[in-house]
Amino acid sequence: MPTSFTVVPVEAQGEERQRDGQQREEEDEGDERDRGTGDGIARESSPFINCAELGRGSMYEGKNMALFEEEMDSNPMVSSLLNKLANYTNLTQGVVEHEADEDSKRKEVKGPRMGTFIGVYLPCLQNILGVILFLRLTWIVGTAGVLESFIIVFMCCACTMLTAISMSAIATNGVVPAGGSYYMISRSLGPEFGGAVGLCFYLGTTFAGAMYILGTIEILLTYISPSAAIFKVADAGEETEAMLNNMRVYGTCIVILMAIVVFVGVKYVNKLALVFLACVILSIIAIYAGVIKTAFDPPDFPICLLGNRTLSKRSFDVCAKFTESNNETKTTPLWLLFCDSSLLNATCDDYFSLNNVTEIQGIPGIMSGVLTDNLWSAYSEKGSIVEKKDQPSVAGSEESKMGGLPYVFTDIMTYFTMLVGIYFPSVTGIMAGSNRSGDLKDAQKSIPTGTILAISTTSFIYLSCIVLFGACIEGVILRDKFGEAVNGNLVVGTLAWPSPWVIVIGSFFSTCGAGLQSLTGAPRLLQAIARDGIVPFIQIFGHGKANGEPTWALLLTVGICEIGILIASLDSVAPILSMFFLMCYMFVNLACAVQTLLRTPNWRPRFKYYHWTLSFVGMSLCLALMFICSWYYALIAMLIAGCIYKYIEYRGAEKEWGDGIRGLSLNAARYALLRVEDGPPHTKNWRPQLLVLLNLDNEQLVKHPRLLSFTSQLKAGKGLTIVGSVLQGIYLDKCTETHKAEENVKALMGVEKTKGFCQIVVSPNFRDGISYLIQSAGLGGMKHNTVLMAWPQSWKQAENRFSWKNFVDTVRETTSAQQALLVAKNIDLFPTNQERFTEGNIDVWWIVHDGGMLMLLPFLLRQHKVWRKCKMRIFTVAQMDDNSIQMKKDLQMFLYHLRLNAQVEVVEMFENDISAFTYEKTLMMEQRSQMLKQMQLSKNEREREAQLIHDKNTASRSAPAVEASVAAAVPEKVQMTWTKEKFVAEKHKNKDSNVSGFKDIFNMKPEWENLNQSNVRRMHTAVKLNGVVLNKSQHAQLVLLNMPGPPKNRKGDENYMEFLEVLTEGLDRVLLVRGSGREVITIYS
Repeated sequence: MPTSFTVVPVEAQGEERQRDGQQREEEDEGDERDRGTGDGIARESSPFINCAELGRGSMYEGKNMALFEEEMDSNPMVSSLLNKLANYTNLTQGVVEHEADEDSKRKEVKGPRMGTFIGVYLPCLQNILGVILFLRLTWIVGTAGVLESFIIVFMCCACTMLTAISMSAIATNGVVPAGGSYYMISRSLGPEFGGAVGLCFYLGTTFAGAMYILGTIEILLTYISPSAAIFKVADAGEETEAMLNNMRVYGTCIVILMAIVVFVGVKYVNKLALVFLACVILSIIAIYAGVIKTAFDPPDFPICLLGNRTLSKRSFDVCAKFTESNNETKTTPLWLLFCDSSLLNATCDDYFSLNNVTEIQGIPGIMSGVLTDNLWSAYSEKGSIVEKKDQPSVAGSEESKMGGLPYVFTDIMTYFTMLVGIYFPSVTGIMAGSNRSGDLKDAQKSIPTGTILAISTTSFIYLSCIVLFGACIEGVILRDKFGEAVNGNLVVGTLAWPSPWVIVIGSFFSTCGAGLQSLTGAPRLLQAIARDGIVPFIQIFGHGKANGEPTWALLLTVGICEIGILIASLDSVAPILSMFFLMCYMFVNLACAVQTLLRTPNWRPRFKYYHWTLSFVGMSLCLALMFICSWYYALIAMLIAGCIYKYIEYRGAEKEWGDGIRGLSLNAARYALLRVEDGPPHTKNWRPQLLVLLNLDNEQLVKHPRLLSFTSQLKAGKGLTIVGSVLQGIYLDKCTETHKAEENVKALMGVEKTKGFCQIVVSPNFRDGISYLIQSAGLGGMKHNTVLMAWPQSWKQAENRFSWKNFVDTVRETTSAQQALLVAKNIDLFPTNQERFTEGNIDVWWIVHDGGMLMLLPFLLRQHKVWRKCKMRIFTVAQMDDNSIQMKKDLQMFLYHLRLNAQVEVVEMFENDISAFTYEKTLMMEQRSQMLKQMQLSKNEREREAQLIHDKNTASRSAPAVEASVAAAVPEKVQMTWTKEKFVAEKHKNKDSNVSGFKDIFNMKPEWENLNQSNVRRMHTAVKLNGVVLNKSQHAQLVLLNMPGPPKNRKGDENYMEFLEVLTEGLDRVLLVRGSGREVITIYS
C-alpha cells in the first residue's frame, strides 16, 4: 500500500509546531477544566501509557489521526506502544546495578543474554545439590533403609516437581521482574500473602545460609583438620558438646568473613558460582565412578566389630585383642581400651571378654548382595551403639559401663518424620531460575524447561544414590554419621574414586559457595519486599549503598544467620528452613490453583502442562510434609506467617495488584449474592441493613459526622451499611467533586470505624438523588431495609425552604419502598465512639406497633460500649377505655418472651379540652404555611396573595394578631415553639379559663373558628404527648419515638414538620422510628 509523505522545511516546521503548540495550550487551558484528562476518567498507571517521554507534538503531527488527537494525552499511538514493549528490559535487582556501578566504562546496560542451560539449569542444579547429599544422605539410607529412604526422597522430589509445574505456569503468565518467587506469590495472592510468604522465604534462605556454614565447619573440623578444634574433649561423653561449641566459634567467624566478602565484592561471588558448581559435579562424577569400580575392585576400608558392635578406629590401629610376635602373645591398644592393664589376666569389660573381634569390609561392592541387608530401617535411640544385625553376639552384664569405650554411638534419636525434615533442604533451590528471570533471554521458555530438567536430573541423582549406597556400603558404615569406623573419613568419600579427598574438597567448596549465595540472595529478597512498602516496619531495609547494594538488609541477614549458627547442629537447623521453604512452595501451588479455578481473563500462561489438580496435590503434599517434618515447627512457622499477614492487613500499604485472592473474594461474593434470596428475610434473620443519608457542605465534607458514629454503634460491624450522599448537578461537571466527596466519606468511615460501602450520586436536584439512592442502592438480596438520616434543623429558614419538602418526600418514599426510617434529631449531641455512658436510660415510647423496630433498636445499641451501661425503659400510652394494669402485665410478658430486659411503664392520657396554646400554635402554623406557599408564586400573584392575607386578618383580628402575622412572615426571628415552662403556665391558665365552657373560647378568639380542625387535633396530640414525654424522659440519654406518617394530602407537608417539631421539643437526643410494616422481632426460637 503506497504511503504519501509531506516534506516540510525544518524552520517552517519548527515555527508551525510552535504556533500549533501555543494554540493547543490556549485551547487546553479552557478544555482541561471541563474534561480533565480527555474524558474525565482516571487512567491506570502503566509503564507504557502516559509516558512522559512521548512529546505531544510528535504524536500526531499529520492529519491522518486528527480524529483521535483528543485521546493522545492519555492513550499513545499503537506504534509507540509496540516500540516500548519491544525495548522493555527487566534487569535483576541489586546485582546488575552493582556491576554497572563497578564498571563505570560501560555506558549502556547490556540486555539479558543467558539461555536455559546457563541461566536456569545450572543455578538450580547448584542450589539443589549440596550439603545434605555429601554429609547426611548415606546416614539417612542406613537409618531408614533403602525402601523408606526411597519414599522420603520420592515425596520430597514429587513436592518440588509439582511446585515447579505451578511455578512455571505463573512465571510464563507475563513478565516476572526481579524478586522471583516473592514477586510471583505477591502478585498472584495479594500483598498480605505475598508479604507473609516473602518474609518466610527470606527466613528460609537465611537459615539455609546458616546450614551451609555449619556444613562447611563440620567438613573442616571432622574430615579435613580435626586438630583445628578450639574446644578439646577432656572426658568421655563430651564429644558432642565440644563439637557444638567449635561450630559456634568457627561459624561466627565464617559468617562475618562471608558478610564482608558479600559487602565488598558481590560480583566475584557470582563469578565464582561456576567454580563451586564444578566442584559439585566433579564430586558426583567421582561417586558414580567409585560405584562402577566397586563392581570389580572394591576399595579396602576394613571395619572392626566387637561381637555385633561397631568400633571407632580413631583410638587404635590393629583390629584384634592380642597379636602373636616371636611366639609371644602381646595385647593391643584395643585391649587397653577395654581392660585395666596390658596383662592377659587383666580384668576386662564383660562384653569384651565374651565376644570376638572381627574385621569386615566396609565397602563390599555393588555385586556383594549387601542391598538386601540394607532394605529395612534401623531406627535407634540417642546414645545407642551402631550394631550389625546378622553378626553373632553374646550379651554381657547390663551393668557394663558404656562410657569411654570405643564404640560408634548414635548422636540423636532417629525416626522417619525427623529424617524427612533433615532431608528436605536438599531438594530446595528450585527457585534459583525464577530468581534470575531478569537475566534470561526468554524467561517464559527458559524457566519451565530449565527448572523441570534440573529437578528431574537431581531426582535421578538422589534416587540412584540411595540404591547405589545401599548396594555398595555396609549398613553399619551407612549409620556411622561421622565415619568413625573408617578412620574418620567422610562415608560417601570412601566410595568415591580416585580418592576420598575429591569428595571432601568438593563438598567443602560447594557448601562455602552455597553459603555465599544465600548471603547474597537473602538481603536482595528482603530489599525487594521492603521497597514494595507493604510491611511498614521493614522499610528501612529497602535502603542501601548508591549502587543498590542492600547494606541494612545484609546486616539483618547476618544477625538471623548467627541465630542458626548458635543452634550449632545441622540436624536441628535443617527442619527449621524446611518449614519456611515448604510454606513458600505451598503458596506457589495455591496461587496457581486459585488462578486456574478463577479463570481470570489475564490468566494465559504459555506453559500449558499444568492443571489445578496438580497444584492442589502439590499444596496438600507441602502441608503434609510440614507436619510430618515437625508439627511444632510447622505451627510456629504458620503462626509467624499469620502474624505478618494480619499486620500487613491492618498496617500495611494498600496495594492493588490484581491478585487472585481479590478475584476469589469477588467470586465468593457473587456466589453468596446469588444464593441470598431476593426478598425479605425471615423475621429471625432480620437486622437493620442501613442506607445512611449524609449531607455534604461546599467542600464535600460531611456536615454531621456523628451520624456515622451512631451508625457504627447501631451496627457493631454486622450487616450491610451503605453510606450515600447526593451532589446536585450534572455528573460530567461534578466528576472531580464526586471522587473528592467519596474519598472524604470513606476517610470519615475509617475514622468512625463504620464498615460498609460508599455511594455518591450526582443528580440535577437533591430530591431525585435521594430517590435514586433509596431505589437502587445495594445489589440483589444485599439491599438496605432501613434508611437513617438526620433531622433537617434549618427547615424553617428561608434559604432552606426546600429542605422540609425533601424530607417529607423521603419519608413517603421509604414507606412506599416498605423500608424502615430512622431520623436522628439533634444528631450533633449524640455521643462519639470514644464516649462511655456510665448510667442513664434509653427510653422507648411505644405508641403504635410497627413490627417491633422500637424494641430491637435499643437491644442493638446496648451491644456497643457507648450504650452498654444504659438501662432500657419502655413506655406505652393508655387511653380512657384501656386497662392500664392489664396492659403493663401483658407488656412485661411480651418482653419476657422476647428475651429483653426492660422496665415497663404505662402512661395514662385522658381526653380533655383543647387548650388555647394548641389553637395558637395551630394558627401560627397555618399562617406560616400560607407565607411559605406565597414564596412559590410569581411576583404579581405573591403581592395579591399577601394583600388578601392582610385584609382577611385585619377584618377579623386585633392589632396583636396583625403583629403575630408580621412575625410569622419572618420565621427566623420568632420562636415558633413553646418551652415547658410556658406550656405549664398556659395549661394552668387554660384550666381557669375553660370553666365557662368550650364555646367561650371561640367568643374570646373569633379567628380560631376558621382553623382546620384536623390540624387542631394533630397539634393537640403533639402538645399533649410532648408534655408526657418531657415529664418522664427529659433526662434520658436517648428517646425513641414512633414517627407519625405524613399526611395523604400533600398540601399539609409543612404542617407535618411543625407537628414533629412540637412532638420532640425539649428533648436532647431523639430517634424517630418509622417501621417498614413487617415484623422484625419474634418470640419464637
